[in-house]
Amino acid sequence: MEFRPEDLNTGWLREKMSLAYLRLFARNRLSTGARGYAAPTSAPRSREPKDDRPVFQYVGKHRKPNHKVFVWGFSYTGALGIPSFVVPDSGRKKPRKYQLTPYRLETEQQISSAACGYGFTLLSSSTKDLTKVWGMGLNSDSQLGFQRTQHDRHKSYDYVLEPSPVPLPLTRPQETRVLQVACGRAHSLVLTDLEGVFSLGNNAYGQCGRNIVEDEIYSASHRIHKMEGFDSPVTQVACGQDHSLFLTENGKVYACGWGADGQTGLGHHNMCDRPVAVGGDLTGVRVQQVSTYGDCSLAVSQEGQLYGWGNSEYLQLSSVTEATQINSPRLLPCEGVGKVIQAACGGTQVAILNVRGEVFVWGYGILGKGPNLSESQTPELLPPTLFGRSDFNPAVTVSRIYCGLNHFAAITDSGELFVWGRNVRGCLGIGKKEDQFFPWRVTVPGNVVDVACGVDHMVALVKSVI
Repeated sequence: MEFRPEDLNTGWLREKMSLAYLRLFARNRLSTGARGYAAPTSAPRSREPKDDRPVFQYVGKHRKPNHKVFVWGFSYTGALGIPSFVVPDSGRKKPRKYQLTPYRLETEQQISSAACGYGFTLLSSSTKDLTKVWGMGLNSDSQLGFQRTQHDRHKSYDYVLEPSPVPLPLTRPQETRVLQVACGRAHSLVLTDLEGVFSLGNNAYGQCGRNIVEDEIYSASHRIHKMEGFDSPVTQVACGQDHSLFLTENGKVYACGWGADGQTGLGHHNMCDRPVAVGGDLTGVRVQQVSTYGDCSLAVSQEGQLYGWGNSEYLQLSSVTEATQINSPRLLPCEGVGKVIQAACGGTQVAILNVRGEVFVWGYGILGKGPNLSESQTPELLPPTLFGRSDFNPAVTVSRIYCGLNHFAAITDSGELFVWGRNVRGCLGIGKKEDQFFPWRVTVPGNVVDVACGVDHMVALVKSVI
């Protein structure tokens, strides 16, 4: 956008200001770099008499979007990565136990993926630099890798208060990129493009995909395991409370870990310490997305059908069973929903997104249709008006959905973030501690690209609009 002094109002303003004053006004108003504008450039050449008055141009016209990270929720575990919230510095007199609104996390890296565990956070970048993953928060089981203390190189931090590098045992560190991170109760998964999946943290139930060692001590552990046993490259990873799911390039689902509720979907209720292909109704089905966070698991096929297994104490799978557990995937009938493109599974509640950008919820808890709806056996449509659709914005749709342990999140096609559910320790980021019974917009300066939901905190990746 170009701006010339002659574009200013030529009525009363020109009568009160001389041309020289107009130039000074425009120069002071627009040329300063602090306001985000470029220095003046000369006017283009033409056959007409030379006009030496300055031409101003917004720098944002060619400026690349800047991706930022925002955090909020419970800070005392260090999961927000702001040390002064926990241990006040000279600039902050009191600790801040709860951050009720989005707070900018200063990072020099371009973060592309984030995951929230039970009191800890992983961030990753798709860079080719040696450091690709950073962790912050609770580290009692080395779920953030081995973080050395300053005083004893043989001891590890139980809490990491700021984003700290997580070293990966890569054979080609300058070629390999990290695609995604995932966090469970006390274990983490890191997905790369060239070297597969790495697991770290607690492996008491085999959730890290390696042999279970009785009485293994996970604190101060150097063990980062490179997972094997997949028939094709892994394209997505997901962590439940104490189990792990993996989606491969050919559409197969693998699982390992705690299976007491059937959440691994392997046809039994035992622990499994290596990735095994999931069968049941998923046999021969090409899956495009998996979701889990508690002890229930969901999968969406490329044809748009929904499959579920695991815990059903809260009606998550009540459409196919009256039992409280299913140990093998079942096709879930979703009448009136249409083609499903994404699922989000929390501790007691479920959400799905259809091809029309509509959100359906069921299960138990705060589902998003007010305080009078606390449980449902069948999918309930959330009115699109709750996400900003109106006569002025009739085309608004939801493009992504997410689930924490007790709350939901959704991103619209315009980059707006909505949240609802239990507001555990301020995890919703809406400026208050009360629960939210309807989707509520979170005020973030920019377009939200991705979010991660935890138990009591959240992380948002935001693209600046200027």
